[in-house]
Amino acid sequence: MRQNLGKIEAIRHKVRTQATRQRAGFLNARRSEGGLSTVFRLTGAVVRAVLVMLMVAIPSLLLPEVAADTKQMVALVALFLGVLTLVEYAATYPSLIEFRDAPPFNRIRFLAIFLTVLVLSLIAKGQTEPTKVSLILEILGGMIGRAIDFPFSPVRLVLLAVSEDVGTAQLVLVRTAAGLSYLVSLAMLTIFVLCLRSGNWPARGSSFNVWVNLPTFDPTAGGDVIYRLERDARVNIALGFLLPFLVPAVVKAATSGIAPVTLSNPQVLIWTMAAWSFLPASLFMRGIAMGRLADMIRVQRRAAAVEAEEKGAVLAHA
Repeated sequence: MRQNLGKIEAIRHKVRTQATRQRAGFLNARRSEGGLSTVFRLTGAVVRAVLVMLMVAIPSLLLPEVAADTKQMVALVALFLGVLTLVEYAATYPSLIEFRDAPPFNRIRFLAIFLTVLVLSLIAKGQTEPTKVSLILEILGGMIGRAIDFPFSPVRLVLLAVSEDVGTAQLVLVRTAAGLSYLVSLAMLTIFVLCLRSGNWPARGSSFNVWVNLPTFDPTAGGDVIYRLERDARVNIALGFLLPFLVPAVVKAATSGIAPVTLSNPQVLIWTMAAWSFLPASLFMRGIAMGRLADMIRVQRRAAAVEAEEKGAVLAHA
């Protein structure tokens, strides 16, 4: 009898030891996975910060005869935006950047603004140091600018907002920059819509964390979440459509009687055209994304309701 009790106790001890080892191994694996995810997140944050700083510095790096004060100001802005990007992407929960963990939303937007700034910088540099690339871009931008330069179009409104004292060459340059900027923005919207249509956004099989991807949106603030998302979607899409028309008119009205808008400074031209084309397209993308999230939540609610009805029917028959 004592021998049997001893064997039973030995078996229990062995089982407890194995369970403890398995638990320790599981915890170690979880720690290692958490450490790797932290390393990957920090590495990605550093890369993104460097790319943002590079984008801000592109005009100063490419344009000739940039003043020293301008370079210092650009360096400060680049450093600030780089640190902001690093903090937002390195943190567990961001506070400003939306759709951080819902690629390729922000990747498409960054690629669009990066290409816009790069292309406009090459064209501006080509005015004094022409190259084959700058000539090709200038021809392409001129064709697009002329195609969309018709009465009451955004490009025509931009040209009307520029001072009448500006020469023909400067007006042609502004129209070229506007045409290329608009082309990049339309390409950005097209790529994102294709991602939506193909079902690749949000990514299949991945959960969408509202707290992480929409840090400025509080789902518990009151009211139905679907209604609020759809309302925000409509507002963003409306603003995205109206801003290219409203901004030139507002600028023209605000500068009447004071210094006229000339856009003769290359850096001012680059960033003005980039903001004029990118911000409306970005609002369009945000509105489309909000509408998609509202549809996803509606589908999940319907599925949950159907599942609850089926469970209730099973319990009723049991």
